[in-house]
Amino acid sequence: MAAARTRVAHLLKQLRLAACQCPTHSHTYSQAPGLSPSGKTTDYAFEMAVSNIRYGAGVTKEVGMDLQNMGAKNVCLMTDKNLSQLPPVRIAMDSLVKNGINFKVYDNVRVEPTDRSFMEAIEFAKKGAFDAYVAVGGGSTIDTCKAANLYASSPHSDFLDYVSAPIGKGKPVSVPLKPLIAVPTTSGTGSETTGVAIFDYEPLKVKIGIGSRAIKPTLGLIDPLHTLHMPDRVVANSGFDVLCHALESYTALPYHMRSPCPSNPISRPAYQGSNPISDIWAVHALRIVAKYLKSSFPKAALYSVGNANADMLLLGIYIIHRAVRNPDDLEARSSMHLASAFAGIGFGNAGVHLCHGMSYPISGLVKTYKAKDYNVDHPLVPHGLSVVLTSPAVFTFTAQMFPERHLETAEILGADTRTARMADAGPVLADALRKLLLDLDVDDGLAAIGYSKADIPALVKGTLPQERVTKLAPRPQSEEDLSALFEASMKLY
Repeated sequence: MAAARTRVAHLLKQLRLAACQCPTHSHTYSQAPGLSPSGKTTDYAFEMAVSNIRYGAGVTKEVGMDLQNMGAKNVCLMTDKNLSQLPPVRIAMDSLVKNGINFKVYDNVRVEPTDRSFMEAIEFAKKGAFDAYVAVGGGSTIDTCKAANLYASSPHSDFLDYVSAPIGKGKPVSVPLKPLIAVPTTSGTGSETTGVAIFDYEPLKVKIGIGSRAIKPTLGLIDPLHTLHMPDRVVANSGFDVLCHALESYTALPYHMRSPCPSNPISRPAYQGSNPISDIWAVHALRIVAKYLKSSFPKAALYSVGNANADMLLLGIYIIHRAVRNPDDLEARSSMHLASAFAGIGFGNAGVHLCHGMSYPISGLVKTYKAKDYNVDHPLVPHGLSVVLTSPAVFTFTAQMFPERHLETAEILGADTRTARMADAGPVLADALRKLLLDLDVDDGLAAIGYSKADIPALVKGTLPQERVTKLAPRPQSEEDLSALFEASMKLY
């Protein structure tokens, strides 16, 4: 019997070795050698995640119908004090009322939110037991609403559980969240498309983020009519954010060079490195910025009067009036609003790098500077401004890696690159950026917003925890490198 069992076992082994091993035909498929990601030090895949997007003038009036279609019964509408009195919020609320949606308004969002302002919004969300959220505002409002939705859906989590390392624990989000509809009113952050929420962490005076595909909005309603109320500097600073989103994501470390390779797909970060799909969105957004940013400044403001016919009449008068001086303005505003979403799709999956990493302490350590056109009661360096002030120095530094991409973006921004060498890529792009910033009356570097060389150690210290983005820079940087970049950014012109 033992001999017979041995012969049977031998025969089965021979049959298994001779059988087809492909997954379609065999019952004993074993993974082909060399395909397993185990043991790799860098990633081998990228993932695209983006909110559903709806674009169109007046599309905000559909938000009530969307919530009705979702079966929402108890909705939280988040905004800030300034916007709560302006047409975008009123139009959204009118739509909710018209469609019988029960809702509560939270209008205490802080422009450039902090951990404290996040937690206040989270507490409101927890008490409200909402089954859906609407965020009407800029990136500050949308990011605050993302955080409120996350922690209200995970009520026993500590605040730092989902905050990115090394400040937080960076835990992956595995709890289901409620639907969130984002209605952006600025043309900059692209937050309506991304799974990222940024805030000032006051104990360390630096910005940090929560990054997870799980927190991205369910739907982004991109309504270009909302951009018509934006003041001059808000337009500029929002546009600078789009500019740097596009430049940084296109020049970021490629996804297959990023480490570590995740052991589970849920651990793959939202910011994965440049990749072929994000590249398309980044370049397209950059072309729109190059064409429309300078022509999108307001000469007058348009406000709705709450009546559809009257609004159309006002809009018609406005277009005629503007057509005399700048016929492309309405087109420019609409295009920049869409460019913000395009860049959001790109950087929301590729990531950003040094301009953003260095911007966080620039905003967080602000002393007395208050940006023009921002109605706030605290010192404020707007996010887009804090990002763009270091851009000439940063891209001069990073151009040693992938110089062809730096030259390509310089050409898009208007630089003559016909005789440029690869070694010239950094200075050529930096000069194109300086010209753009000078044309748009941007403050002359960090010194103009209150910083000096004595502040550089603190600025460097505030940049070091930003590994979530700084590790995506195509060129590694030391503390000495960061110091030199901040020093070079003290004066631009």
